[in-house]
Amino acid sequence: MMRGYGMRGSTSVEPLSVAEARTAAETLLKETDLKDLAVAEVMIFDNHAYVEVKDSTTGKGALELLVDPVSKTSFLEFGPSMMWNTKYGVHSDSPLGFRGMGGMMGAGVTVPAGEPTVTAEQAVSLAQAYLDKSQAGATADTTAESFPGYYTLHVLQDGKVTGMLSVNGYTGQVWFHTWHGTLLEISE
Repeated sequence: MMRGYGMRGSTSVEPLSVAEARTAAETLLKETDLKDLAVAEVMIFDNHAYVEVKDSTTGKGALELLVDPVSKTSFLEFGPSMMWNTKYGVHSDSPLGFRGMGGMMGAGVTVPAGEPTVTAEQAVSLAQAYLDKSQAGATADTTAESFPGYYTLHVLQDGKVTGMLSVNGYTGQVWFHTWHGTLLEISE
């Protein structure tokens, strides 16, 4: 399950194509038997690919994956998708989580129950407040994509996507995605 975690930080590799990223994500979903999930947005960065996965029965965000350009394998994205995702994260009973693997890593971790207390609108405001303090001129996208336990938003500079950040749906904590390189392409 930990495949892909050797992802190189080098940008000297050939960037993935949208088709390669989509195939890698679909392979992981098939291998983990997550049948109701489908690839939605694919973002190609110069150092990896990002894949948004939605629940095909609800149309809501399910989880976020990264794809290593060298091994062409996908894995649960670092940060919020891994740590805050209440349904598919590492502390869940999902095949992607440590509890689902029967290991001790998820033991004793309490996953929030119930609906998030932070709304999508509040997530946008919290994201913008964070950017106002940390990245002059950056703006948060007005759409906060909902995932189990958190939201993810695009970060814009001069109207163009330059990165991403997430907002915890229970605490309002902001987590900037520092692992993304330069955005090359977006495909839905």
